[in-house]
Amino acid sequence: MMRFQGKVVLVSGGARGMGAVEARLLAAEGARVVVGDILEAEGAQLAAQIGPACAFVRLDVGESADWARAIAAAQAFGGLDGLVNNAGIYQPATLADADLANWERHLRVNQTGVFLGTKSAAPVLKARGGGSIVNLSSTVGLRSAPNAIAYTATKWAVRGMSKAAALELAKDNIRVNSVHPGPIDTEMLSIRSREENLRRVQQLPLQRLGRADEVARLVLYLLSDDAAYITGAEMAIDGGASL
Repeated sequence: MMRFQGKVVLVSGGARGMGAVEARLLAAEGARVVVGDILEAEGAQLAAQIGPACAFVRLDVGESADWARAIAAAQAFGGLDGLVNNAGIYQPATLADADLANWERHLRVNQTGVFLGTKSAAPVLKARGGGSIVNLSSTVGLRSAPNAIAYTATKWAVRGMSKAAALELAKDNIRVNSVHPGPIDTEMLSIRSREENLRRVQQLPLQRLGRADEVARLVLYLLSDDAAYITGAEMAIDGGASL
């Protein structure tokens, strides 16, 4: 049984990594998927591989006009039932070394992107009779991490924004939840050396990296009707890192 038959879901930052896995799984579950990303070649290739159930649109999540185009692409598929605010950046820097440009890059993608995505999707979801928004935060949004003040600030913000939106949108049958991955084996970890990543893994209770498909399955659960009574929740998927 395909849980998303007849559903339309928009995934930001969907051209690669966790977003691409989410898009593939959604399509496999019967959804029509709009993948939004600034990585045009990779996004177009992914959409071609998935097939006619997937469309790619260039989406800079910090631009309102790009969100309008992405929403229009979803409406061309018949409407919108779910949004995954997946796009994010991680550019670590100490407090001493972080400059205003680093700070503002994180805010634009990780926080403003979630704000604009949620604001753009909400009226379309409401017109559809409700839906689900899943915001990708981080384990760092539950505790913190050294040398990542801008990233930490934005991921805590996503956590709070999700709760605020959940309260406001519940009357429209729109659920909003945040997902908090720990170290996941994707391109984002390449910013650290292999040795640094191994040391981090050894500190986890489960002592391994998470997989993108494990995060994607949690995202799909929250998007689905199986999670109909869940909103405003923060779900860690981090190998026990937040314990």
